[in-house]
Amino acid sequence: MERDQPEHQATETPSLIGDWSLNDKAILITGGTGSFGKAMVAAIVDRWRPRRLVIFSRDEMKQYEMEQRFPVVRYPFLRYFIGDVRSLQRLEMAMRDIDYVVHAAALKHVPIAEYNPFECIQTNIIGAENVVRAALHARVQRVIALSTDKAVSPINLYGASKLAAEKVFVAANNLSGPLPTRFGIVRYGNVLGSRGSVLPLFRRLITEGVQALPITDPRMTRFWITLPQGVAFVLGGLARMTGGEIFVPRIPSMRVVDLARVMAPHLPVTVVGIRPGEKLHEVLITDSEAPHTFVDRTFGHYVVEPSFRGWEPAAPEHGTALLDPVPEGFSYTSDHNDQWLGDAVLRRVLNEEQ
Repeated sequence: MERDQPEHQATETPSLIGDWSLNDKAILITGGTGSFGKAMVAAIVDRWRPRRLVIFSRDEMKQYEMEQRFPVVRYPFLRYFIGDVRSLQRLEMAMRDIDYVVHAAALKHVPIAEYNPFECIQTNIIGAENVVRAALHARVQRVIALSTDKAVSPINLYGASKLAAEKVFVAANNLSGPLPTRFGIVRYGNVLGSRGSVLPLFRRLITEGVQALPITDPRMTRFWITLPQGVAFVLGGLARMTGGEIFVPRIPSMRVVDLARVMAPHLPVTVVGIRPGEKLHEVLITDSEAPHTFVDRTFGHYVVEPSFRGWEPAAPEHGTALLDPVPEGFSYTSDHNDQWLGDAVLRRVLNEEQ
């Protein structure tokens, strides 16, 4: 049965980056061999020719496999750099002569983080601090970090660690002093089709011939964004940040049970219950953040400004934001959203993700 909620349709909006360019720039991507990192590299090499593009990650096999897709022979500006964000020394070496850093490295699996809390903290919090220290030491111009809806009112360690990382990056602007380095954040929801998401799980189970798809709760809703949309939004944040902002896109919601129904209309679902540390609905902006949250009048996304600012904002490299305050008591939650992934759009997105 088709959902009767407002269906999200793709609309043409002005480009977040316009004529902003990464030509002749040096960029480093932490976690560069992950789903996001590969999509970011693909977007960059398709559009620009940077001076250097450093893919920083700790897994040599993933680096080897990624080099088969993006060979240095074809892209001589690429650098495959083995390293862990837990190592400040290695980060400082990797960031020499770098202009921009995209920090995507993280431990993201909720149950694994709960079972291995020391490791989660070392990567997600201490690693964020190391990125800040190395960027300041190398006089990097801009650093933008990826965050998640799970960092908002967190109920699990992964979310709590990403909340701490957000605080580290916002406060890092106080440390810049006369340095040009500025830090910003992009916060968004689940990435459709990324490793660890429910989409590849459902696809695998359907291929294996299961008799029913497992659903935690039929009421559960989630924010969803595609990898290309996420990459474009991060690049836009990098071009438009002034320091300390949290950029939040306006993205559609979807009930997980609807995803199962569209992917396998012939299969029933089995309700298995919400896992420990899991929410029924996700939140991207709380009512506590509303007093310093604004809507970008041109692009429609939200900007959460720092509640305190002890630094001079940098000039954006593309455009000047025209911001309107959100209403008092505003919050942005996946169950109260004016955009929903309807069946037709969901089928098209699923086809594009194959």
